[in-house]
Amino acid sequence: MGAVVSCIQSVFRAIGRTIMAIVNAIGNVIMAIVNGVISVISAIVGFLTCNTCGGRRGRAKGHTTGRRGFGRRRHGHATATI
Repeated sequence: MGAVVSCIQSVFRAIGRTIMAIVNAIGNVIMAIVNGVISVISAIVGFLTCNTCGGRRGRAKGHTTGRRGFGRRRHGHATATI
């Protein structure tokens, strides 16, 4: 009798896992579709605004490489002005 109950439990467990896998797959498909729509809308907004509405990403076009914001570096020389 215990083997029959165990077999029925295994069948129900397998059915439950199958249903959960199907629900998970449907959720992943919906998330992929939503992410694709968001990417398309983001590209359209970026095109219409020339990519200027995104914080500081679009403004940094004329930078040079290296250290920024320090100007000419002055080191402590031993020359004194009289």
